[in-house]
Formats: sequence, structure tokens, C-alpha cells
Amino acid sequence: MTKKLWGSRFKKPTSAIADRFTSSISFDKRLAIYDIKGSIAHAKMLGKCKIIPSPESKKIVSGLEKLLAKLHSGSFKFDYNAEDIHTNIQNCLAKMIGLVADKLHTARSRNDQVTLDVRMYCKDIIDSLNYEVNLLGKQILNFAKQNIDCIIPAYTHLQPAQPVLLAHYLLAYLQMLERDKARLQFARESSDVMPLGSCALAGTGLPIDRFFVAKQLGFKKVSENSVDAVSDRDFVLDLLSALVILSVHLSRIAEDLILWSTKEFDIIDIDWSLCTGSSIMPHKKNPDCLELIRGTCGKIQSDLSAVLIMLKGLPLSYNRDMQLDKEPLFDAVERIDQMLEVFQEIFKAIKINQAKLKEKLADESLYSVDIVEYLITKGLSYRKAHDTVGKLVKDVLDNGKQIKDLNIDELRKFSPVFDNNVFDLLDAQVSVNRKTTFGSTSKKNVLLALKKMQAKVGA
Repeated sequence: MTKKLWGSRFKKPTSAIADRFTSSISFDKRLAIYDIKGSIAHAKMLGKCKIIPSPESKKIVSGLEKLLAKLHSGSFKFDYNAEDIHTNIQNCLAKMIGLVADKLHTARSRNDQVTLDVRMYCKDIIDSLNYEVNLLGKQILNFAKQNIDCIIPAYTHLQPAQPVLLAHYLLAYLQMLERDKARLQFARESSDVMPLGSCALAGTGLPIDRFFVAKQLGFKKVSENSVDAVSDRDFVLDLLSALVILSVHLSRIAEDLILWSTKEFDIIDIDWSLCTGSSIMPHKKNPDCLELIRGTCGKIQSDLSAVLIMLKGLPLSYNRDMQLDKEPLFDAVERIDQMLEVFQEIFKAIKINQAKLKEKLADESLYSVDIVEYLITKGLSYRKAHDTVGKLVKDVLDNGKQIKDLNIDELRKFSPVFDNNVFDLLDAQVSVNRKTTFGSTSKKNVLLALKKMQAKVGA
């Protein structure tokens, strides 16, 4: 293990076993850019407040900017023997500019430093994820607009229920994603609090300017309690919670597409480039990407659980257990990012099986509610109309017959109010366009909803 940021009070070095067990550099190296940017703002503040001489502040800033340039170019060498990313950068800076680097850590602790880094990471990654969610929204919206006249049978309990416009169904996905964007934005606001200057837990007696640092780093707020600042990981939980719900939504969309692509449903065809085959069955075309999205949802839930369980028994303020918030956070973010990328590709190339849809929409049971509502307009109570159609379905559809093949006298055996207009209801387009209430599936409503959604995802 290389030089640590502590140890002068210790009677002997830590063992190699302890070093390996406590090291976090393997995963917190992802925070390097934020650690350096935070240190630059901190060094500028130390010089501005005359806590260290201005020339020394400028020398530290210059050295940090060179390290940042190395990070961006890919030439920065991570020291996997370092305890953490803070130690790694501090040691690199010392090699570059000498002993003056030791003044950088004035008026801060790794306790407030690490939460600063993670908050900056969360803000950036949330912006990126929201952009990716919005891109997926645009793909789904384009797919909906391209298939505005396509009607599908919707299901409840996985049984055929009623016909709806495919675009209306897809708008349900977009509503889910809009809520996900709002949750991500809430998590960003939760992250947008600058903790540096809280030090280990009590703050500092040195005349620092925390608001200057916040402005330098683009934070809207400064933490109001130093104990809370170093022990708070609610912002991590907020982000993980948003990602869990997003993953559930992606999993449900994946399940729809998996079902629709089966031979039993045969509503859509997923592009070959996003499927795999079988090592033993030559005919197979498996939607493995979608299945992995569905399965990955559980892993993201476990990431949230890991952080919740880690925090639930911790006393205030900082405890080393908190090191364990990062791997679940990074894992969830990276998995969600991959899922969004796959979905964007899938929605670019889905093909619809119109012939199979026509066949499925010939199922007259899909129009039972339309007939119930027709009877209500004829003066029947809801209960009487429901019972009448139930008997009609039992007698006709359950016996392999079709309502359209009955004559009016045969229909009137079920209710004398039937007339020939009822046969017009046995049509998917008529059924869809009868649903005129706000938020329902008529084409007029859906076109308005698509326009409204375009304004949201196009923003």
C-alpha cells in the first residue's frame, strides 16, 4: 500500500490483509474527475480566503489541472495500491509539485470529500440518464406515429380484453418514462447540495468560504448541518429508487415485447440483430436481449437493497460501511444505461404482423363491452345489459358461432331492444373510436396525446 493520508498516530503499519480488505480504489476510481474538480475549487477557496498563500494555491490548482488533463487523455495511471482515489490523486499531486501538495487537504476530510465526489457524479449521471430515457421516449413516440392506424387486442389477466390503438398502448409506456424522468430529476435535486467544509463531522475553525466552493462547482445549495452532510446518503437512495422503478418499467415493456413476439401471439417481429439462436434447435429466434433486461431488473433492486441494509443500522455520523454505497450505485447506473441503449435499438426496427392482428381482431368477444354500452343507451340498466351480453356470449361465442351471423330475430331473443345497428359495433376501428372520453383510445384523443407527448420528449 502506498503512502496514506493518515498513520502518524499508529504504532505499526496496517497489514496487507487489512489494506486489501479496506481498499476502494478498484471502484471509486470512477470518481477521479470529480475528486480533482472538487480539489481545484477547494484549493482556489483556500487561496481566496488567505488560508494558504495565493502562489501556493495557484501551484496546487495548476498541478490538479494537469492531472485532470491526463485523466481526459487517458494517460493518468491509477495506483491500485492506493487506499482510495483521494489518496491516489493526492500522492500524484505531491510527486508533481512537491510538499506544497500537503496543504490541499487543509479544512477538509475524506468524509466530506467523498460525499462531494459522489454528489457530483450523481448530478452528471442523472443528466446523462435523463437524456437516454428521453431518447428512448423519442424512439417509442416515432414508432407510435408511424403506426397510428394500427389496432391491437389489449389484454387483462393475459386474456383478450378490448381493442386499442397501438399508439395508445405505446403512450402508456411514455407516461411511465415521463414519471421516471421526474423521479430522476428529484434525485438530482437531492444530490445538488454541496457538503465540502463539513470536514470530519463538526466543520472547521478556519475561515473557509463554502458558498464560493458551491458556486465554483455549480451546486445550488450548501449543506446546513455538518453531521448530516457526512452521514447522508439519501441522495444515493433517491437515485437508486428511481433506477429501480425505471428498471421495473423497462422489464414490463420487455415482457410485452417478448409475449408479442412469440408464435402464440405473433403480433410483432424483433430484428434478427437483437436476437440469438439455439445451439441445438436451428429454427429458434430468441429475444435474449429483452429477457436479460427483464432479469437485470432484479439485480438493480438488489443494489438498492444493499445500500438500504448497509445504512439502516449506522449511527451518525460517518462510518466506513458507507464505502459500500458506491459499487451498487455504479452497477445500477451502468446496467440501466445498457438497458436503455438496447431498447432504443429495438424500437428502431420492430415490424408489425398486420395479418395476424386482423385475425385476432376478428374475435367478437373483444366487442362485448361495446354491446353492453349500446344496450345501456337503449335504456337497460348496466346490470341488465351485462347479463344480456353474458348470455349472448355464452350461447354464441362459446359454441363456436359468431354474432354477425345471427339475424335480428335471433338477437332479440336475448333482448327486444336490439336492432341492426348492433352489427356495426363488431369492428375494431368502430370500437376504438367510440372511446371518446379524455385519456381513452379514440384516434382523435391519441393524436392529441401524441402531440402533447411530442412537446415533452422534444424538450
